[in-house]
Amino acid sequence: MSHTLTRPAVAEAPARPRRSRAARRERAVGLSMVAPAVILLLLFLVVPALLGLGLSFTNARLISPEAPRFVGLDNFVRAFTSDPTFVASVRNTVVFALFIVPFQAGLGLVLAILVNQKIRGATAFRVIFFAPVVTSIVVVSVLWKFLYQKEGLVNAAIDWVTFGAWSGADWLNNPSTALGAIIVLSIWQAVGFHMLIWLSGLQTISEELYEAARMDGAGLWRQFTAVTWPGLRSTRVFVLIQITIAALSLFVQVDVMTQGGPMNSTTTLVYHAVRQGFRNQETGYGSALSLIFFAAVILVTLLQAYLTRNKESER
Repeated sequence: MSHTLTRPAVAEAPARPRRSRAARRERAVGLSMVAPAVILLLLFLVVPALLGLGLSFTNARLISPEAPRFVGLDNFVRAFTSDPTFVASVRNTVVFALFIVPFQAGLGLVLAILVNQKIRGATAFRVIFFAPVVTSIVVVSVLWKFLYQKEGLVNAAIDWVTFGAWSGADWLNNPSTALGAIIVLSIWQAVGFHMLIWLSGLQTISEELYEAARMDGAGLWRQFTAVTWPGLRSTRVFVLIQITIAALSLFVQVDVMTQGGPMNSTTTLVYHAVRQGFRNQETGYGSALSLIFFAAVILVTLLQAYLTRNKESER
């Protein structure tokens, strides 16, 4: 009996080191596969972010014989108290986001509902609406810059529709219309992407829910409010946060089409930070502006996510 009891112990003893060696080998393989991505993230994300954080508290310049000097919060005080361009950039960024977020999200949802119908040509419409998304934003901005010219296609279309009663405006050279022109371009360019995101959310909603709603006598609007909208909760949160971050990060359209003008009417926070940090070579001040932008994006995103979750919990 003692002999039979000792046999399992003798058999299991060498299995433990084999399992531990296999586990170590598996961890080593996993670390070797993850290491390239981790190294790239550290080099191109974490390290630049830490350097930018440190530079924001200095008077560093891009090309200067003098060593950077620690100035504390002077760059942040300058932004909020003695930089009128910063105030204008914040105002323009907020106005841009207030228009872009609801219009882009709403129009994308409407288009998604339309192309989700079982009709002929729905796939072709999806491709047409998504085509501007895969086109370079630089190319799109250059194209629309020509369209917005005084003798461009936009004014020609307005003149034709109104039978010459209104000849349009010099859209990008007028402080009262320049930002609005960029808003229209941005909505047109990105709405196809959000249409596809909404469409993916719509296709996760079971058709049985709509059949049950129709059996209860629910019309189209009631089906939307009782089935579609609640079923798009996670999609809605993602779309709103993504549009908000993209709206606050507006840069390329401004850089290509207006360079912040006329009279700072289209200068945004990101564009102002890049211009100060590279073109004016004030690296420390540009880093401070970037840090302010980063903090603003985090706060707005967290607030938006909280409000969306709070509304759903109340229901």
